[in-house]
Amino acid sequence: MWRQQTITLSAKMRGFHLVTDEIVERLDGLSDIRIGQLHLLLQHTSASLTLNENCDPTVRSDMEQHFLRTVPENAAYQHDYEGADDMPAHIKSSLLGVSLLLPVSQGSLVLGTWQGIWLGEHRLHGGARRLVATLQGE
Repeated sequence: MWRQQTITLSAKMRGFHLVTDEIVERLDGLSDIRIGQLHLLLQHTSASLTLNENCDPTVRSDMEQHFLRTVPENAAYQHDYEGADDMPAHIKSSLLGVSLLLPVSQGSLVLGTWQGIWLGEHRLHGGARRLVATLQGE
């Protein structure tokens, strides 16, 4: 069985956000899968997806601080049509990536105890973000 849908995540401020529950709640057919996989593709070039700590929110704020230092907004970027945060957002998106492939078993995502899906919002005002979710399994 294959299913594909677009999920729209609510707009978030710049930073890293735990979105596992927001995705699972909107995902059609997950409970029907005995064994399979979920592919998520974020359809944006200024945000990212990653799998990381799901418990302590200071990990997300530390990650944001790391990326603000590593990819500063005040560098001499040529691409600045959409503001000072745009080119750094593209770099962060490329560094972290925009897709995840996750195992599914018995109608649930198979994640480690401390793992959750993060949306990295790299713009000050990125707006709602779209994910293409492709669910495959039996």
